[in-house]
Amino acid sequence: MPNDNVIKMEHGAGGEPMQALIRDLILNNITGRSAGLVGLDDLDDGATINISSIIENNNNNGNSNDNSNCNNPGEIVVTTDSHVIKPAFFPDSNIGRLAVSGTVNDLAVMGAEPLALTCAMIVPEGFELSSFEKIVRSMSEAAEEVDVPIITGDTKTVERNGLDSIIINTTGIGIANEVIRDCGLCTGDKIILTGTIGDHGISLLAHREGFELTTDLVSDVAPLWNMLKDVVQIRTIEGKPAISAMKDPTRGGLAGTLNEMAQKSGTGILIEQNDLPIKKSVASACEMLGIDPLEVANEGKAVICVKAEHAEEVLAILREHEYGKDAAIIGEATEENLGKVLMRTPIGSMRYVDPPTGDLIPRIC
Repeated sequence: MPNDNVIKMEHGAGGEPMQALIRDLILNNITGRSAGLVGLDDLDDGATINISSIIENNNNNGNSNDNSNCNNPGEIVVTTDSHVIKPAFFPDSNIGRLAVSGTVNDLAVMGAEPLALTCAMIVPEGFELSSFEKIVRSMSEAAEEVDVPIITGDTKTVERNGLDSIIINTTGIGIANEVIRDCGLCTGDKIILTGTIGDHGISLLAHREGFELTTDLVSDVAPLWNMLKDVVQIRTIEGKPAISAMKDPTRGGLAGTLNEMAQKSGTGILIEQNDLPIKKSVASACEMLGIDPLEVANEGKAVICVKAEHAEEVLAILREHEYGKDAAIIGEATEENLGKVLMRTPIGSMRYVDPPTGDLIPRIC
């Protein structure tokens, strides 16, 4: 009989079981969770530390540095992630590039410029030194791409039978003048997807299981800050950010991300199936395997919610970049079906896009 009193694979898959684990067992047992605008309770891509409060506390404690010119110094943004992908090498990439990209992207979708990364690696006995070196070089290359240094780290080894592959944890520190929240979606906002969905998850699954599908199935792993840094600077006529919310659709895929944004913001979301960018090879593989591409993980895409009058401007900026050439407006936030995501199919019918409930493809990131 199934044991409901133990951790299962679906508890780390990004869907409802993981959200329940975090809500019921983690948040209920950790106190003192906020140091800035965004804290652990918010379950955003990261959390923040208010710089103004630090300056004020220093002044109150007798540190007399003149901070009179510090006009809105912003918020420090911190995020951390552990990467357990199997295998460590997959089409067109490896766990090293994944670790750096994932952490950079968690900062970027909160509107934060990456300042520095840390890295901790746990390596099993018997892991090939040549493979280890390739992973480290990939980390360096990804970090250099967005000009962020890896400033400190830690390495541990465990017995051969204690771990089946390398595990990497990366923590990112960034700074944002105005933090972008994943709960900021407003009625009327347009929803932009920066590229094709399902590339990472399907390419990894095909590689891992030995499926002979097609040669263009490769991971989309990429650090997105260079593409997003101009987008987060766009302002409305009133001088407010044009971007209402952002999130990268990793575990749980687009379905998980949109449902989380709808639930947190209290709006409805309507997307158009005809407008979803998806490669034919990915769509064919998903159909053959019985997988919903909306639930497949991505590692080089972002969901951007933007004021309608700025949607085309944002789209044009994204399409100028290599990682955004397939960007598309896929839907909008509505006043109907609050907290839910609906999709209009090619024949005009509607269906709910539910959050994932299981572990579609384990060890995906």
